[in-house]
Amino acid sequence: MNGILPLWKPKGMTSHDCVIQIRKIFNTKKVGHTGTLDPEVEGVLPICIGEGTKIVPYLTETKKGYIAQVMLGQATDTEDRHGSVVEEKTVTNFPSKKRIENVLQSFTGTIKQIPPMYSAVKVNGKKLYEYARAGEEVERPVREVIIHDLKRLPEAKEEINRFSIEIVCSKGTYIRTLCVDIGRQLGYPAHMSELVRTKSALFTKKNTVTFAIIEKMAKHNYQDQLLLPMIKGLDHLDILYVDEETKRKVYHGQKILKPKNIINTDPFVVMHDQQLLAIYQTHPHKPEQMKPVRVFHG
Repeated sequence: MNGILPLWKPKGMTSHDCVIQIRKIFNTKKVGHTGTLDPEVEGVLPICIGEGTKIVPYLTETKKGYIAQVMLGQATDTEDRHGSVVEEKTVTNFPSKKRIENVLQSFTGTIKQIPPMYSAVKVNGKKLYEYARAGEEVERPVREVIIHDLKRLPEAKEEINRFSIEIVCSKGTYIRTLCVDIGRQLGYPAHMSELVRTKSALFTKKNTVTFAIIEKMAKHNYQDQLLLPMIKGLDHLDILYVDEETKRKVYHGQKILKPKNIINTDPFVVMHDQQLLAIYQTHPHKPEQMKPVRVFHG
């Protein structure tokens, strides 16, 4: 049983909780998720099963999409609505549409972020949230992330002191921190009051399944029909199609010569007909050769 389960993660569960539940339903230990979502956040969380666990690092690297709500006037220690308020300022003049658009534009492209204290980033072998819970402050590493697209969404109803944004970003982006930084640029303390992940790689809400659907299928032992092919999680990598002879080399984990075909990604996917064989990348010491980094069986 190999493939990707495009899960819609519900609120109230950690990503690891989801993995544990799916291990039970699919009766396998080979289950991995592709990017942590906080318990109070719902959204797209592709789960890799069986041989699919081999592509977790590659699927994790893909672009992510979110819808978040920025609340102006209050900053919290966790940078979301679940934390304690650490700063307040009355919003006397809510920023104009144009002002918000200009600020959002300034955050597109490559930006620097300082991870929140309540995060799993490690400093000196210890997670930041462990320092935070102990009341200790440590210097946090500045990291670069990419905001591919950032825009304000129209509100269905008049909101007080808050507005919604849609984000497409790179792996490792802290949306909480982005909301805080946007608020600061607008002249107010701020936090993220809501968050939904709408996209991970090519997976969106419309092709996800809920635990209710999974459990219903499992009652009839049809849960494996919900799995998508592993290649769906490698859509961002180029594909090299090989012949039968090269296929045998690939299955034995052998190096192959750099293809004459134009391959723009490194690593890239190797396939024979419609069969996913492996992921290869340039050999670090022999640039004319490609070496396997993942070989798939079954």
